[in-house]
Amino acid sequence: MSTFVQTFTLLLNTNGALSEESFKLISPDYPVVTILGEDAVLPCRISPPISVEDMEVRWFRTRFASLVHLYDDGKDQNKQQLPEYQGRTELIRDHISSGNVSLRIHNIRLKDEGRFMCHVRFNIYYQDAELELKVAGMGSAPQISKLDYQDREMIVVCESTGWYPEPEVIWRQEDGQSLTPLSEIKTKQNGLFNVKSSLFVTISKRSNFSCCIRNIILRHERESTISISDLTNIKNHPSSEMTIVIITGFCLMVAVVVEWKVINLGT
Repeated sequence: MSTFVQTFTLLLNTNGALSEESFKLISPDYPVVTILGEDAVLPCRISPPISVEDMEVRWFRTRFASLVHLYDDGKDQNKQQLPEYQGRTELIRDHISSGNVSLRIHNIRLKDEGRFMCHVRFNIYYQDAELELKVAGMGSAPQISKLDYQDREMIVVCESTGWYPEPEVIWRQEDGQSLTPLSEIKTKQNGLFNVKSSLFVTISKRSNFSCCIRNIILRHERESTISISDLTNIKNHPSSEMTIVIITGFCLMVAVVVEWKVINLGT
């Protein structure tokens, strides 16, 4: 007698039918976190451990018809699979004989975030388990530049792109103390967050600064540090240079108009 038949026989009640408590599906009661672009494993298993080779295993989103992956008759049956999951899913077979029905999703996207249902059926009896997938994206390393520089005062700008979810921005001086930003702008592009934060600096008081962007789900950071001497030597932030160009152009235009009027009045 096979291990499946032996185990399954033990699950039958005295009437020869499956009882409500015969087997249960177990999935994490905490969110599964994965990084954008990487693979995610959605854990789900049967307890007590029995083979699912002769059962139907269905993964779907919030609706039963929103098919993510279907395993039935000992093989994958994904003709009705949602288009966005075609070629991206696989039922992990390593421990399928012991009740592991975990699903791997390749190349995680932002739209994958949310609730998933694991469904196992044998004849008329079935069990469901639900879990949540959270997606996180680490953006680019912060780039620090100066926006304006007058006397002993400076406005510096920190920029970074490609974060998810909305990140936290922290300015620090060299002793580790946090600083309050002058302004902060967060915009979305293709679902990802871009960050621009500015800081007012009194040069005589501090020498080094760090701009830290933090992913609140992963609790990971990207940080860039720059010294005041470096800032005074680098070019202004592009928006500052554009402002200078516009002002210079306006002044030249005014000068030309004034000169033209003087010439015309003289004639």
